Amino acid sequence: MNLLEESDKYIPGTVLERDEMGGVSGLEFLNNIFFVTDGIMLSEVREISGVDGSTLQNWVKRGWLSGTVNKRYSKDQLARILIINMLRPTMQLERIDHLLHYINGDVEDTSDDIITESMLYEYVCRIIERISPMGGPGNLTREEMCGIVAQATDDYQEKMEGEAKRLRAALEIIVIAYYASLYAAHSAHLFEKLEEG
Repeated sequence: MNLLEESDKYIPGTVLERDEMGGVSGLEFLNNIFFVTDGIMLSEVREISGVDGSTLQNWVKRGWLSGTVNKRYSKDQLARILIINMLRPTMQLERIDHLLHYINGDVEDTSDDIITESMLYEYVCRIIERISPMGGPGNLTREEMCGIVAQATDDYQEKMEGEAKRLRAALEIIVIAYYASLYAAHSAHLFEKLEEG
């Protein structure tokens, strides 16, 4: 099994294997989690993402994640947590915040959003699902990568001119950074094996 096949076992941004969740990811995965509830508790977020509570509280304090309502996280908050979690191994949190701010503005104000966080996560997962069988973004030209991003987001409806271009530019960065984190984790694993002798 190669690196990308191994990583494809997990739903992006989570510690959950796809097979355990019926082979789904993206919006379908989020909808399954929130099928009977509007919000999930911190313990459930930890089980899904592997991110500890103090880290999440720090993200809220720094304005990278909106606060909970009645100690419950919404579908969009979970999607944002998963996106941040996908990127943090290879991208500084300030840059992740800047990227998400570029897409949706103020984390506490949804009126300036060009897309819901859950739909953003859906697009990320769509792109990953299309790129993984090709061996990842390193095997694609820039034009091919942009074509896949455009195809995956062809149902996006702009409210104002230029939003689709902004969204697609950010998605390209998110997906490439995600694959960079997979390669970094694989490299660390290989180094550990080397040290073991």
